[in-house]
Amino acid sequence: MWQWTPLRDWLSDRITPYWTFPLLTLIQAVIVVVCIILIMAYYTLAERKVIGWIQSRKGPNRVNLFWIPGAGQPFADVFKLMFKEIIIPADANGFLFRLAPFLAMVPALGIWAVIPLSPERVFSNIDAGLLYVLALTSLGVYGIILAGWAANSKYAFLGAMRSAAQIVAYEIAMGFAMVGVLMAAGSLNLGDIINAQHGGALSWNWFWLFPLLVVYFIAGVAETNRAPFDVAEGESEIVAGFHVDYSGMAFALFFIAEYVNMILISTLTVIFFFGGWLSPLDGYLPADAWLATPGFFWLGLKTLFPMFGFLWLRATFPRYRYDQIMRLGWKALIPVTLVWLLVEGGMVYLHVGPWKGHV
Repeated sequence: MWQWTPLRDWLSDRITPYWTFPLLTLIQAVIVVVCIILIMAYYTLAERKVIGWIQSRKGPNRVNLFWIPGAGQPFADVFKLMFKEIIIPADANGFLFRLAPFLAMVPALGIWAVIPLSPERVFSNIDAGLLYVLALTSLGVYGIILAGWAANSKYAFLGAMRSAAQIVAYEIAMGFAMVGVLMAAGSLNLGDIINAQHGGALSWNWFWLFPLLVVYFIAGVAETNRAPFDVAEGESEIVAGFHVDYSGMAFALFFIAEYVNMILISTLTVIFFFGGWLSPLDGYLPADAWLATPGFFWLGLKTLFPMFGFLWLRATFPRYRYDQIMRLGWKALIPVTLVWLLVEGGMVYLHVGPWKGHV
């Protein structure tokens, strides 16, 4: 459990000890959620700036903050969405229509409960953390399906069904990639998965499980409905897809869920394949050297690269046809994971690589 000694001691002196622990956990959870939302907000700005740079234009540069051009754009977007009216179609199921955005956003935030931010910083260090991640990532599709069905619109329903079929296909490939990580680490605990990659950059799973890394990241892009897999909201085909009837803060919740999932997939990619909070110089420098010390700095720094990958893909690739997406998921990614799991099983059995022969 995340322990912050000064805050814990301050609360212990003023609150009944029985309530100190839950209140401390609540405060820390609020801090983490606020930080994730702020990162998400500036991630949207970074996306527009990066795509503008790739397309030889400036991107947002009008709403300034602290004399930085465009830095206030995320806050302007939030204020705009807060004051826009939420319109519910007359024939829609009102309860499910309102519930769907929360079902999309809550799993995206809930997964962070088991994400190890550093060797000592994790809310819940559970042994089945990998299963928890797999379960909650699968729940996000319910919000999309309910949004398309509850609106009572053929366009929205078509977008929801296409998204559901896509997520099911790529969820299987993603699950098999996680099985490869499980075989390499011999544990479902995310902290143990990171610790199993000790020994420097060449001991990380990316080197030994490179095909699974490629499959996992491609499946993660498809799971978040990002280009070139954004068939659920293909504006030129089905008028924005499952959230076509949403506006204001209801639409903003879907928007937040998408970008939080992008940050989450990037973080999990680093944890599974790039050593998490481990230093790339681990094993090459003395253990007490600053650059060899594991910590949140390395996790955050490494996470920036897959986050940039999401933006680069959107600016580079056109949207795939639906039949191409299904063929890639079922006929390419899943067979690749099955073949590599067989190869990895032989490597584990023969003690080839950094593993200890566990399965």
